[in-house]
Amino acid sequence: MATSEQELEQYCRDVAEKARQASAKLQLCSGELKNEWLKQSAAALRAGTPAILEANAKDIQAAPDYGLSAAQIDRLVLDEQRIDGIAVALEQIAMLPDPVGQVIQGSVRPNGLEINKIRVPLGVVFFIYESRPNVTADAAAICIKSGNAVILRGGKEAAHSSRAIVDILMQVAATAGISEDAVQLVSTTDRAAVGHFLKLDDYIDVAIPRGGEGLIRRVSAEATMPVIKHFDGNCHVYVDKDACLDMATQIVVNAKCQRMGVCNACESLLIHREIAEQALRQVVGALVEQGITIHGDETTCEVVESAVAATDEDYGTEYLGPEISVKIVDDVDSAIEHINRYSSRHTEAIVTSNIFTARKFAAAVDSSAVMINASTRFNDGGEFGLGAEIGISTDKFHARGPCGLEELTSYKYIVTGDGQIRG
Repeated sequence: MATSEQELEQYCRDVAEKARQASAKLQLCSGELKNEWLKQSAAALRAGTPAILEANAKDIQAAPDYGLSAAQIDRLVLDEQRIDGIAVALEQIAMLPDPVGQVIQGSVRPNGLEINKIRVPLGVVFFIYESRPNVTADAAAICIKSGNAVILRGGKEAAHSSRAIVDILMQVAATAGISEDAVQLVSTTDRAAVGHFLKLDDYIDVAIPRGGEGLIRRVSAEATMPVIKHFDGNCHVYVDKDACLDMATQIVVNAKCQRMGVCNACESLLIHREIAEQALRQVVGALVEQGITIHGDETTCEVVESAVAATDEDYGTEYLGPEISVKIVDDVDSAIEHINRYSSRHTEAIVTSNIFTARKFAAAVDSSAVMINASTRFNDGGEFGLGAEIGISTDKFHARGPCGLEELTSYKYIVTGDGQIRG
């Protein structure tokens, strides 16, 4: 047993060391070379569709043994159209500007020194994620494009599909002139491997967990390197007294119902007291028609016949399903206070025609994204024009909100002189 644990630890160290070496080589790769890898990989994925589908069939066959729901199995399933979608995503990333080497700011000092602050890759990314094969390709693509080597630790439920995809990406890397160790998929499903990787801060620069709250809390507790993360998405919509209720209804229904099991779905609705009765009948009524269970305060329960009494716990809950908490507030200040107390700092929205109220809400709410007259569902890298994202961060250091190419970079200063010395 000790020998196998030692072998596992050594395996993790070997993977991390190879990633570190690949990272150093990536620093010297041009944007043109990385883009060529992305485009060739897209073509290779399309050509490799039969092999990917064969691997995916093994994952689908094993899915019931892992207790996956019908929705989870659907996210796992690949077909020709979905594989083409993965390829298209890589081609889209190839068209994005390369952040590496961008001059963030520059100046010339009185002594003639030229100071440039430029973007550089973070280095090695350890990415732990849910069982979705497309995430495997997206993460690899966004990491390589931003100059980072990546260690992929996907869920066991998609192990065969992810392996087929990564094998293709690595083969293309080798022929394109990029180290194939720049993209590595952890070959063991042993949960202890994650713990070993999280201790390797001498090789790994950042850990990014994407999955359930339990996984993310474990990574946050055990990681010896920085972690880019969010725990959950208790997102709010506040309907102000100056809101257009037709607009509010569309926004709230979309934010809650368009896709419920995601981190940027609305989980809590706040309504200004002056319009409470009308908004409850129209906005909340529309949610009831969609089959949503309402956990409401006293006023809500008086107006909405099907509502059940909300507890304090309800206001802090990420339901990820057909439930929502509803509370009537006295004014925008009360809404802000409630949100800053209960939210997970992910995404909040206000519906109002009053620009001053909107500005106050946006300034005072402490979340990674604030929407004004728009659905919370827009907090997404693609919707923000960032291209693919590797996750959404609710932290303030070093990245916040959707994490795209720029968020996977840091910076350094390049100082150029002509013989200056400091007196």
